[in-house]
Amino acid sequence: MTLAPRAVVVHRRSELDELVDRHGTRGQVEFFLRTRGRDLADVQARHDALADALRTVRAAVPADWRRGDVERGDLHRFAFDPDDVCLVVGPDGLVANTAKYLRDQPVVGVDPEPGRNAGVLVRHRADRVAHVLGDVVRGTAVVEGRALVRATLDDGSALDALNDVYVGHVGHQSARYRLAAPEGVERQSSSGVVVTTGTGATGWATSLARGRTDAPPLPGPGDDALAWFVREAWPSPATGADRTAGLLAARQELALVVESDALVVFGDGLEADRLTATWGQTVRVGVSDRRLRLVAP
Repeated sequence: MTLAPRAVVVHRRSELDELVDRHGTRGQVEFFLRTRGRDLADVQARHDALADALRTVRAAVPADWRRGDVERGDLHRFAFDPDDVCLVVGPDGLVANTAKYLRDQPVVGVDPEPGRNAGVLVRHRADRVAHVLGDVVRGTAVVEGRALVRATLDDGSALDALNDVYVGHVGHQSARYRLAAPEGVERQSSSGVVVTTGTGATGWATSLARGRTDAPPLPGPGDDALAWFVREAWPSPATGADRTAGLLAARQELALVVESDALVVFGDGLEADRLTATWGQTVRVGVSDRRLRLVAP
């Protein structure tokens, strides 16, 4: 007997939920916000918008489908099935947080607050989800493939990210390493290295590229290519600052041999979910074999 599809709703807690947990009561939250020039009504409106979107999305799932539900903080221990359809309700960053745990499952990004989010990855309205799910089941949905970036240590540990990977000192101080790029090798001391995908090119990479004469053309959203940037390389008798940006094609890698006590590696800004590379270890960064399958409008 063939199992019915499973729709997995991914969401994150609202700002109001987090504030109530921190301060204990709505009255204390209101006082806290007022002392900082903010209004509880705005936070409540955003909470209600998310709740309404989640209610609409859950109601759109066909009655005979199986269902799953996971909050962002539990993604690392949630078991996605190969045939799941993933409904991500929240900001664009929530899609990035989810992508690293998926392998080929289609993702429908749902914007609970149209006009507030950029809508780069959450491109559907909640009231259109029933129609989109029908297209996914019929195989008529347009699905975009998005490359992920993978960082691998020489002990076999690895992490994937949809936007970018950072390699550097845990306190964002001077990181020392030997960088090996397709263009050559250089010993460096810098505030870290960022490797970005085409999806992440509209984020951190845009500011890193601005004003730099050596900035490469950034990859497009569907490209199997990465751009890399060295932040604030320091030239000295022992370190150089000539190889500070470039492109990596699908099968190319950037390798960093650690010459500090330890460097951290994390993706998409999630410092808590990180790898640590100690002196002498090698970090290799390239295009992942994993891809996000994003359902287009």
